[in-house]
Amino acid sequence: MACAATLLFAAPLCAQEGVRSFEVRGDEIPQSLTGTVGDPARGREIVTNRFVGLCMLCHTGPFPDVPQQGTLAPDLKGAGTRWSVAQLRMRIVDSSRVVPDTIMPAYYRTDHLYRVAPQFRGKPVLTAEQIEDVVAFLATLKEN
Repeated sequence: MACAATLLFAAPLCAQEGVRSFEVRGDEIPQSLTGTVGDPARGREIVTNRFVGLCMLCHTGPFPDVPQQGTLAPDLKGAGTRWSVAQLRMRIVDSSRVVPDTIMPAYYRTDHLYRVAPQFRGKPVLTAEQIEDVVAFLATLKEN
């Protein structure tokens, strides 16, 4: 869901851009939203920051420096093994296209959302660049 409506927790700051067009093929978005590969270090900061990505409210992962990790969603450990980069991108952009009854918010969708504060309408939770950074980071989380 968009910013102010994201779960029932403190909302992150919204991205200040609109949504760029992208192509969905099955359970994937094959092309980068920006045309470039994201930065895994910035992606880790987004994933582990409770005020930006909010990922750790629901997920757990191989992050010993992050306290109070969630237990509602799959462990992020091995995400880069379980899913391709294109599949990871789809799940972050709008996981409801893959799992219709998911509790995971759509981080790059602005339509069909409910109870969105006026100042956040039409703005995705994360920018295209932030999405690509998160994708790049999650792709590094391989299982041995």
